[in-house]
Amino acid sequence: MRYDFTTIMDRRGEDAIAVDALGTGPGVPGAPDEGFDAIPMWVADMNFPVLPDIQEAIIGRVRKPHFGYFEPRAEYFQRIIDWQHDRNGVEGLEPKHIGYENGVLGGLISTLSAFMAPGDAVLVHSPTYIGFTGSINNAGFKIVHSPLKLDERGVWRMDFADMERKLAENKIHAAVFCSPHNPCGRVWERAEIEQAMELYAKYDCVVVSDEIWSDIILPGHVHVPTQSVSADARRRTVALYAPSKTFNLAGLVGSYHIIYDDYLRDRVTAQSSKPHYNEMNVLSMYALIGAYGAAGRVWVDELREVLGQNVEWACAHIAERYAGAGVRTVKPQGTYMLFLDCTGWCEEHGCEVDELLRRGWHVGVAWQDGRPFLGEHHIRVNLALPTTRVQEAFERLDRYVFGG
Repeated sequence: MRYDFTTIMDRRGEDAIAVDALGTGPGVPGAPDEGFDAIPMWVADMNFPVLPDIQEAIIGRVRKPHFGYFEPRAEYFQRIIDWQHDRNGVEGLEPKHIGYENGVLGGLISTLSAFMAPGDAVLVHSPTYIGFTGSINNAGFKIVHSPLKLDERGVWRMDFADMERKLAENKIHAAVFCSPHNPCGRVWERAEIEQAMELYAKYDCVVVSDEIWSDIILPGHVHVPTQSVSADARRRTVALYAPSKTFNLAGLVGSYHIIYDDYLRDRVTAQSSKPHYNEMNVLSMYALIGAYGAAGRVWVDELREVLGQNVEWACAHIAERYAGAGVRTVKPQGTYMLFLDCTGWCEEHGCEVDELLRRGWHVGVAWQDGRPFLGEHHIRVNLALPTTRVQEAFERLDRYVFGG
């Protein structure tokens, strides 16, 4: 491989929540016992060195001795257009369709606020990304969940009958669509997206499509942009993207929307401008320019290969070692997260998932409580680490958690 996905980085004391926050409070994994170092497998960032071109782009700009007011460069928009064309087959994307967002959640709330009143309902699939739950509730909207269900082959599917019933009963006119899905890791097929969008059209819903994970598609699967499935989907959808998940740039802040419809775009941009928060950072712009170049394409392809290997290894290990202990998982098709179903283990031991979480934390496996994602007995596990580190984590689980 051209790039480094094997170095074990020591991120302690370098502003990384993934390691420095351990043991600090509610919702955060506990710190490991003495003798165990922390293996960060919770917050959704990666433990690989960043693409060097991103550093070079930022450093080159930092050497310029001025940081005053600025406008986004034409190159910023062209890099997005080229990336979306080359990676997702997007046609007809123009600079006017692209707008900066401080974050995907900010774009989500700007969209909902532009078309909904406080107390209005929004349809969201569950399990649900905790960022959706927190931001939508904080903005004063009501979440109506439509649970995903596992089919006979163990594949997460949308329940279209449930979706339609809840859209009708709650008079819902806004929906959040997560593609690929977080935390389940499902990469939706075109026919599924078409059916969902037909329902949203029937009930005249504005759709916010969170596609922040769209570059991290595991081997054998293809991302289908929500806006690409029909003319109506293109008209009613606000699609939200970012290089942050793909290239581990969350600390630099910077997402973007794609909105084709003029009216929809006017309302969203007007809403996001009102709090005066949604301003691009010049270094964030250069980070995207560095990421979305030729080297970034190679880096992401290699990343996907590494993550695919990690997922295959981990899922096989879980099936072989933990199925008898009442732990199972569905192999994700995208993202780098596992969503472990520990129902059987909890039932056998007569406890909630807390006990299992604590066992892992004590030996440095910093995995994440899945209950805030609406997984009753679930644990969320980040596999974006060097393969040797993933294997070490599961060796500790073998010895001290499930075998101890």
